[in-house]
Amino acid sequence: MADVKTEAEKVGETIKHARQRAGRSQTDVATALGYHQSKLSRLESGRGTEDTRVLRAVAAELDIPLHLLGLSDPGPSVEATDDPETEDMRRRTFLAASIASLTASTTPATAAHDNLVRALLPGPWTASGQAGSLDTGSLETRVSAARRLFCTCDYAELEATLPGLLADLREGAGDHRNEAEMAGLLATAYQTSTSLLLKQGDHGNAWLAVGRALAEAERSGDPVVLASSVRVHAHVLTREKHTTQAVTLVRHTAGQLAGSYDQRSPRYLAAVGLLLLRGVTAASTAGDRAATREFLDEARDVARYVALDRPDAWANFSPTNVALHGVSAAVAFGDAGIALNTAAPLMRRHIPVPERRAALWVEAARAYNQQGRLAEGYQALRIAETCAAQDVRRPAVRDLVADMAARDRRRTLPELHHFSRRLGVPA
Repeated sequence: MADVKTEAEKVGETIKHARQRAGRSQTDVATALGYHQSKLSRLESGRGTEDTRVLRAVAAELDIPLHLLGLSDPGPSVEATDDPETEDMRRRTFLAASIASLTASTTPATAAHDNLVRALLPGPWTASGQAGSLDTGSLETRVSAARRLFCTCDYAELEATLPGLLADLREGAGDHRNEAEMAGLLATAYQTSTSLLLKQGDHGNAWLAVGRALAEAERSGDPVVLASSVRVHAHVLTREKHTTQAVTLVRHTAGQLAGSYDQRSPRYLAAVGLLLLRGVTAASTAGDRAATREFLDEARDVARYVALDRPDAWANFSPTNVALHGVSAAVAFGDAGIALNTAAPLMRRHIPVPERRAALWVEAARAYNQQGRLAEGYQALRIAETCAAQDVRRPAVRDLVADMAARDRRRTLPELHHFSRRLGVPA
């Protein structure tokens, strides 16, 4: 490993010296290449130098002989085999990461939950029998409907829907005529399952679901599906306090995908943007302000080119979602005043996605709680409940309500304690 690191640092120094000799700034070179300044900064520090496509672009821009970057001239006879997006993603090594030990679930056992968990397990399965259920177009529509249920926080209906959907997708995956497309749909369904399980506090089975999402994403060969599965994987890592690994995973993957945003599809941009926002969450949870700023800056750059902000969109990424993660990061750092100042204009803005609207008010409640402003925190939670009633009943929000109720020792806010009891929070 030491030799690899030394070679990477040498490549970074070569790039830095060539740039300085040309009298150019990192921002100037990065802009010419279609990257953010932080991308070039990472390269000059020896990170991301394994991406030969990026190195060749830098070499051409700064007139660096290829051999100084450890590259050889491919010659005119070499032909490209894949488009750059797919080629980049297939070089991933992160898919070999092992799944951590399963943890105990905080979700009460229900028949619907048990059915979902069984649908995630390997072994034989039974198709739902729904008319036309194995038609590719029908399955794609049903996957989109499941995503909408998550975005509208209808978690009960989603939990009931997923087992049959997963069974039909697995049955449909046996049709080798559409193998890659079916694998992509199945990966998306597993991603949605993972997100639901995390909402429910069932981290153990979330590991199971994300493992399946990663496997199907790799089988699909679709860089967007792969990036989305990695994002969910980073989410699980963060929830399990493996924040350093999550930051590394996001940084590595985003580094492979960043740049030339004006030439990318909205779907690609949304996947990259959401991945970067997951990096914001992981870095702020770890207390890493520099990495948080880096991810936020890059996400803002992506958001200049795309705005998908509807419950029925393939993914919800927009400048609003970037700003919302800025609020969340400030709360994570304990900067309640900054969080509330950042949240203020968002509170006056129409946010079409209920899950995102609820998230804004829950984060505001956390900030108010940090300042000891319990009455305003309670009001924020009530607004969140009007946005998405099921979302405020998830374990993380119930923990927040329990903390707020415990801080009101003199019971000056009876409505807060009534709200706590209504959510089933232990006294």
